[in-house]
Amino acid sequence: MADVSDDGGSVADQIDDSEETSPDELNAVARENVQRVERNRRRAERRADVADLAAISDDESLIGTPSRTTSSAPSTLETPSSVDSSPSLAMHPALQNFDIICAICLYVHDESLPALASTCRIFERPALDALWRNLQSVEPLVKCLPSDLFGTERGRMVLLKPLDTRTWGILYKYTSRVHSITQSDSLTVIELLSSLMLSCPSAPASLFPNLRQLTWHADGTHCAAEFLRMAFVPTLLSLDMQISSASSFFLSVLSSLGTLCPHLQVLIMPSATNGLLRKASPFVAQSISQLNCLKTLYVWDLGNQGNEHLMQLPALQVLVLDLQTSSAWKGRSRLQFPGFHNLNYLVLFIDNFNYALDFPRSLQVIDSKNIGIYFTAAHSFRSSYTALSQLFTILGEKCDHNNLISFSLFDSTGVSTNPDVFKPLHACHNLTQLLVERSWRISMADEELCQLVRGWPKLQVLDISRFVAVRATTIPTLHGLISLLQLCPALTSLTLVIDITKLDGIDFKSPGGGICNNHLEKLVLSNSPMKSPLNVALILSGLFPNLLKVDLDCWDPLVPKIPMSRVRSEKQLEQWKAVNLFLHSFHVVRERCTESMSSDS
Repeated sequence: MADVSDDGGSVADQIDDSEETSPDELNAVARENVQRVERNRRRAERRADVADLAAISDDESLIGTPSRTTSSAPSTLETPSSVDSSPSLAMHPALQNFDIICAICLYVHDESLPALASTCRIFERPALDALWRNLQSVEPLVKCLPSDLFGTERGRMVLLKPLDTRTWGILYKYTSRVHSITQSDSLTVIELLSSLMLSCPSAPASLFPNLRQLTWHADGTHCAAEFLRMAFVPTLLSLDMQISSASSFFLSVLSSLGTLCPHLQVLIMPSATNGLLRKASPFVAQSISQLNCLKTLYVWDLGNQGNEHLMQLPALQVLVLDLQTSSAWKGRSRLQFPGFHNLNYLVLFIDNFNYALDFPRSLQVIDSKNIGIYFTAAHSFRSSYTALSQLFTILGEKCDHNNLISFSLFDSTGVSTNPDVFKPLHACHNLTQLLVERSWRISMADEELCQLVRGWPKLQVLDISRFVAVRATTIPTLHGLISLLQLCPALTSLTLVIDITKLDGIDFKSPGGGICNNHLEKLVLSNSPMKSPLNVALILSGLFPNLLKVDLDCWDPLVPKIPMSRVRSEKQLEQWKAVNLFLHSFHVVRERCTESMSSDS
C-alpha cells in the first residue's frame, strides 16, 4: 500500500473533499466535452484555411463537472485559448465509459494513484477506490490524518485532540472504500485508531460500511476488540483470524460475530494453545451457531455443544476440523450426533488416534463428497495399522457410499501400512480420486494392487505411492499396471512406483495385449527402477498412446541428501529424461505417419 501522505500532508490536501459526482453525471459530461472539443477542432481547421482574415472565434466552452459544493465564487472553466484542441488531446471514446476508467485504475501502481485521483474528477472516484480497496494495514488511514492529532506520552503514541467534522468527513471518504484489511503483529496503529473511535460522532460500524474481507493475525487485546467492533459489519464475507491470546473483552466481541456479520461465508480460526481454546470455545461456538450463510469453516474441536452447532449450519460446504487438541475434551460423554449432510469437503487434522476416532464414531452419518485426513504425529507400524483399520472401518460405516468421490491421506511423519486398510472404502463405488501423500509407505504386489482398486471402477486419479525404498518395499510390476488399466479404464492421472526391470511376458509391439488408456494426462513413476529407457518408452507408448511425457516435476525437492543415494537418484532421473526423449520422438513419428496417410487419401 503506497503512503498517502507527503511531509505530513495527505491525499485529502490534493483532492476536493466535496461530495462525489455520480458515474452517470461523469459519463454525460465526458461525452458532451468530447463532442465540443471535436467541433472546436474543425472550426480551427477552417480558420487556418483563411488565416489572412480576422476570423472571429465561435468556439464552445467546455462543461465543468457538476459539483454539489456551495461556493460563493463561480467555478472557472477552461477557455478554448487554454485548451489544445488538437486531435491528440481529444478524449478517447473509451474514457466515456465509467467501467473502463475503473479497469484502467486497477492497473495503475499504488504510488501513482493519488496523482491520478487529483488529475480530474473523472478519475477521482475510481482512482481512490483502487487506492483504498485492499489495505495490508490500517496504518495509511492514520497517515491521512493531520499530524498534530497525535503525540508521544511515556514512549507511546497518544491522541492529543479529537477530530473535527471536516476531518471525520475525509476519514469516512477513504474508509468507505475499503473492501479488505490485513492486520498482522503490530497493534500500535490499532490503538490509535481505537482511541479515535471513542470520539466518533456516529456508530462505529459505519466506519467500514463496505468491508468484505478481514485477516487478523495478531493478539486479541482490548484495543483489538475495539477495532473488531468497527470491522464486524453486515457486509463482511470472510474472516481469517489467528490469535495467540485473547482478553475477555475481545472474546465478548467475538461472540457477537453471528449478529454483527450475518452474511459471513468464510471463517478461518486455526487452533492455538489448549488454554486459549478452552477459554475461547464457548464464545466461538455461540457465534458460529448464528452464521446461517457460512459456507467454509476451519476451526478446532469445539466439544459436544460446539460440534452440534456445526452440524446444524444449513449452508456449510467445506469443514476443516482440527482434532489435534481433542485431548482437551477428555471424558466427554459418548453422545450420538446426526452428523454432516451435503458437505463438499471434510478435512480432519489428527495427532492422536484414540481421540480422533471418538469424533467420527459419534456421528450417525458423514455425507461429504471429499474427505481428507492429515496425520501430524509419528506412530509405530503396529499402532498406526490398527488405528487406521479402525478409522477406515468407521468411515466405511458412516460415509454416504453413493456420495463420496474423493479420499485423501496426508502425513508429515511417515506411516507404513498395506492396502488392506482401504477395504472398508470399497463400498464407495463412485470414488473417482484416491490420493495418498508421498510420505506414506504402502507395500503391495500385483494382486494386492488389483484388490485395492477393484471396488472403484470409476477411478480417475490414483496417487498411491512415490519415492519408496525399493529394496525394503514390495512394489507392483508392469503386469500389475496393465491389470490396473483394465480395472480402472477412466484413469486420467496416475502416481505409482512399479518395478520396470521385470519384462517377462511383455510384448513390445502390444504391451497391454489390447489394453491401453487414451485418456491419461499425467503419469508419475518417481523412482521406479528400470534397465533400458528405450524399452520403457516402447511399453509406455503402447499403454498410453497419447502420453507426451512422464512427469518429472516431483524429483527436484526430493533428491535424497545421502551422497550414495543422491548419485543413484541422479542416475535414475537421467534415465527418465531419456524415456521422455524417446516418447517425444515416437510422438513426432506418429504425427508424420498420420499426416502422410491423410495426404495419400
